[in-house]
Amino acid sequence: MSAKDTDANKNYVCDLAQGAKRAGKLLAVSRGEQRSKALTTIAFNLREQADAIIQANKKDLDQGRKAGLSEAMLDRLGLDEERIGKMADSVEEIAQAADPVGQVIEGWTRPNGLVIHKLRVPLGVVAVIYESRPNVTSDAAALALKAGNAVILRGGKEAIHSNEAIVSAIRTGLAETGIPQDAVSFVDKTEHELVNELLKLDSLIDVVIPRGGESLIRAVVENSRIPVIKHYKGVCHVYVDAAAELEMAHQITMNSKVQRPGVCNAAETLLVHADIAEEFLPSVCDELAGAGVELRGCERSRELCRIIKAASEEDWSSEYLMLILNVKIVGTQAEAIEHINRYGSGHTDSIVTENIGAAEEFVAKVDSASVIVNASTRLSDGGVYGLGAEVGISTDKLHARGPMGAADLTTYKYVVYGQGHLRV
Repeated sequence: MSAKDTDANKNYVCDLAQGAKRAGKLLAVSRGEQRSKALTTIAFNLREQADAIIQANKKDLDQGRKAGLSEAMLDRLGLDEERIGKMADSVEEIAQAADPVGQVIEGWTRPNGLVIHKLRVPLGVVAVIYESRPNVTSDAAALALKAGNAVILRGGKEAIHSNEAIVSAIRTGLAETGIPQDAVSFVDKTEHELVNELLKLDSLIDVVIPRGGESLIRAVVENSRIPVIKHYKGVCHVYVDAAAELEMAHQITMNSKVQRPGVCNAAETLLVHADIAEEFLPSVCDELAGAGVELRGCERSRELCRIIKAASEEDWSSEYLMLILNVKIVGTQAEAIEHINRYGSGHTDSIVTENIGAAEEFVAKVDSASVIVNASTRLSDGGVYGLGAEVGISTDKLHARGPMGAADLTTYKYVVYGQGHLRV
């Protein structure tokens, strides 16, 4: 790249970030009602402009097929009227949620009469770097706005046309409700170098949230001068305990793997207690195979189900995002927990059991952002949790963990009320 091109990229992202910084300062003191009205208008515009968004999405899908994208990637990329309606529904749900800005997290009065409040405030400017799911564009923008933040969006080149159309609907909604349009900025160029330039702007951007494959996230972490909230891969497990209700376990296993395999909360490994393996595994493996799932497993599981291929050591820690599932028989729950904590990614893990003690031990000892009892891993989701949507599912422990809603896009400050108090 020439020096001229490098300077042009620097100027381009710097202008975006400076505009976002200015907009963020205005948003931070805006009323919650105004931000909610803007979100409601954005939802309306998404529905009104659905045809234009779908036409833009068709361009991306056509280019994706020519580029040889997998079916799972194309599924993530695809939009239709139903999916756009769900995007709009999520924005409306965020609009109707309680305003996190200005909430008193906790407060107390000191013996000398000094009143201390810990107050929730916006982060400022958030940059979200993501891949081929265009619904992230509306979710991230809506959550950032709800929390009083400006946001800079950088989606993958696979969804460039879709994202441009979605951002157009969003910025129109902002203009119609008096919110600065630069509160939602979009990097509409696909050069990779732009990301690295963006990641240097620590004086203008307060936090970066990468959302996508492990290689994207590692690249952001390695190159960023800005604090990063990481959303690493989802190596999720379903553990079927000896005390499981087997029909429930069957349904949870199928839903966790097959309902939508190309997303981060889909199960990648099935662990089955040895006491019920002979009764449970053959039927569920047959149904999984009938749904197109390739099974890879341990020697004991292969003895019960001949359709299971041998799993490698690498398989146990793999995020497939496709119709592949690991299977392992464990002798004890302790073995299942050890396997999850060793090979999992700290994302989402589920136990199926009727034994309350087993459930409590699993919840206490599995070190993941979401630990689920008697339900599908696919439920690990901001919308399902009542957050309206999520900007991602953090596998970090700081500053947020699990599905990140609007409140997770805030920080806090201490507000102290005195009556002439002095330090002595």
